Amino acid sequence: MSTSGTYAFNPGLGEIVLYAYQNIGLRPTSLVQEHFISARMASNMMLARWSNEGVNLWAVDLVTVPLVAGQATYDVQLNTVTMLDTYISTVSGSSLPTDRIILSVSRTEYASYPNKTQQGFPTTFWFDRLISPNPTVTLWPVPDGTSGQYLKYYRVRQLQDSNLINNQNVEIPYLWMEAFADGLTYRLARIWNPQLAVALKGQADESYNIAAQQNIETAQQYISPQIMGYYRP
Repeated sequence: MSTSGTYAFNPGLGEIVLYAYQNIGLRPTSLVQEHFISARMASNMMLARWSNEGVNLWAVDLVTVPLVAGQATYDVQLNTVTMLDTYISTVSGSSLPTDRIILSVSRTEYASYPNKTQQGFPTTFWFDRLISPNPTVTLWPVPDGTSGQYLKYYRVRQLQDSNLINNQNVEIPYLWMEAFADGLTYRLARIWNPQLAVALKGQADESYNIAAQQNIETAQQYISPQIMGYYRP
């Protein structure tokens, strides 16, 4: 059996746009500038939708922030969609760091704390999803100045902009190629060939669901009941 031996399939946005237009009956030679303006907008709108749908594993990274004594609030990068697992890492001398998970609280719960300036080892955080000037994360208790303390958190970041310049690639993995192409086909059909849109939406949803089923961590999960004794009076 003869095969390519390569794993390089990664078409640029321009190629995917041409494919999507062909799916709705528009030949590449019939396309004008307005078609490509629509395609760029549709592709970025779809990536924004995907960020709302759930955690895109390929867009998760780890952020490290040095803690400052008495400082409760720290800036979060503007392209952060949401914060995931968050912990305090303490480094003491040459020993290995000690990590302790901290839990998220809502705005309401944070507002209920009577002493927001109380210092100690942080156990909770409140992620304030602002857009100007930046989102912030507020810790409680406020860091007390223990040397070598860092806030570390995994975050879902915004997917990079989708551009047609120089046939740039879309920031998606191989397993999401079909979902992106089918989704873009549906969105362009709504503009340029509406009579096909209803049928294409079903195909786009199916491709998305198939890809989403693989976009999960494969760690085992165990659920067991808590068995407690009880006594009758």
